[in-house]
Amino acid sequence: MIELPLKSERLRINEIFHSLQGEADAVGFRTVFVRLTGCPLRCQYCDTAYAFHAGDWHDIDSIIDQVRGFDAQHVCVTGGEPLAQPNCLKLLSRLCDEGFAVSLETSGAMDIAAVDSRVTRVVDVKTPGSHEDARNRTENFALLTAHDQVKFVICSREDFDWSKAYLEEHGLPDRCQVLFSPSYTQVSPTSLAEWILGDRLPVRFQLQLHKILWGDVPGK
Repeated sequence: MIELPLKSERLRINEIFHSLQGEADAVGFRTVFVRLTGCPLRCQYCDTAYAFHAGDWHDIDSIIDQVRGFDAQHVCVTGGEPLAQPNCLKLLSRLCDEGFAVSLETSGAMDIAAVDSRVTRVVDVKTPGSHEDARNRTENFALLTAHDQVKFVICSREDFDWSKAYLEEHGLPDRCQVLFSPSYTQVSPTSLAEWILGDRLPVRFQLQLHKILWGDVPGK
């Protein structure tokens, strides 16, 4: 008799692929990306709308087997919004147990309190230009440590000024690393770099390496 995996052990997966990490502190490392299906937000610059609905169910053991097959140390669990699926928490812990260096990319609209402390949490702060800034869960900020990062995607000079004030209001540079990234095609990287330099902000400028290398190709 074949035992089927319990539904409580499954997640809906959009794709699992091997690439270079394009963002955050692990940029440039070979990384296995596990992209979960579904997201409650609709940011205007979203480049993974294909993950809103498409995906197949996999049990956690199967996901880990696929990750192992790429022989990479770094694993990034992303979406969509991965924490929209409760079993994401189990997957994160299992990946850590397997010895992987695990990061989580989350929208900042979900509670991160239960995420395994071994996971590097990369938390978006939604700017007004995203059209989803009302979804920022400020309760998460008190949970951040030096192990974590917050990311601002800057869509305009107005977004930059808003983000600068937001940093100070919430004391984010004192909690964790802060990343500022230009919204692809909306703000020139040079402009954002000059704004950061001009205002001497305690943030790390970043570009999306994968888009420089491969453009908007999914699964890269």
